Amino acid sequence: MTQLADPFSQPFLVNALLAGTAIAAACGLVGYFLVLRAQVFTADALSHVAFTGALAALALGYDLRLGLFGATIAGALLLGALGRTGRADDVVIGSVFSWVLGLGVFFLTLYTTSRSAHGNAGVSVLFGSIFGLSAGQAGTAALIAAGICLLLLAIARPLLFASLDEAVAAARGVPVRLLGFLFLALVGAAAAEATQAVGALLLLGLLAAPAGAAQRLTSSPYGALALSCGLAVAEMWAGLALSYAVPGVPPSFAVLATATAVYATAFAVRPGHRHKIIRLRPERAHWEERRARQAPRGP
Repeated sequence: MTQLADPFSQPFLVNALLAGTAIAAACGLVGYFLVLRAQVFTADALSHVAFTGALAALALGYDLRLGLFGATIAGALLLGALGRTGRADDVVIGSVFSWVLGLGVFFLTLYTTSRSAHGNAGVSVLFGSIFGLSAGQAGTAALIAAGICLLLLAIARPLLFASLDEAVAAARGVPVRLLGFLFLALVGAAAAEATQAVGALLLLGLLAAPAGAAQRLTSSPYGALALSCGLAVAEMWAGLALSYAVPGVPPSFAVLATATAVYATAFAVRPGHRHKIIRLRPERAHWEERRARQAPRGP
């Protein structure tokens, strides 16, 4: 009862709130563009890559986070290189992610046998351990997540243009392919961050659910971007509070259960809503009309 009366006196909860808030904000921003660009399947593939990278680092004697970030960012860029215009192709993703997960099981076996370790590390990677973060780990996670947010906001406008109409954006001189690779690198970093909070198996929910709910609730692109970020942070807080109040509820489950409930509510409120940017058609018509005026005319 004393702990419930003064939750902020508990260092593990303070660390979880610090890291979780920043991670959720980054996932909300990145997730919006994942949903908008129809690249949610990429995040699913990166969850397998995160598991494999983390276990590979442990098996080889390195820090878990080194393998986590290295594998997810490299995997995201590889998927983009094998796809078109910097976008990961579904066929490519489907061809590699099962093999990557099998490789993760191999590294888990190698880690548990060669280093006489137990399998708790694999469970921690799969399901997250946000209440187990130290003050230093929480601060590092928050700084990296803040960097992801700043970089994404810096490229948000051209990325939005390229996401809505790739051909017109390329014609206007927007570096569509470069933006695609930069965005995928940010997705990889966000996936690594989310793994520390909710685990590799559940990171897709933290990336997709808040963004999906935001897109159902508003048709404004920047409004949906802000709402996705806000929902992700609120869901993280609610999940951590629930897990702290009811110790038998794992924090990763509580966060994702809250996110699912919010998305279900948004779906119930606007069941037939589809997030189509209604400004797209006038903008597209404007550029087509401008092209027609600038086109050379015959005698």
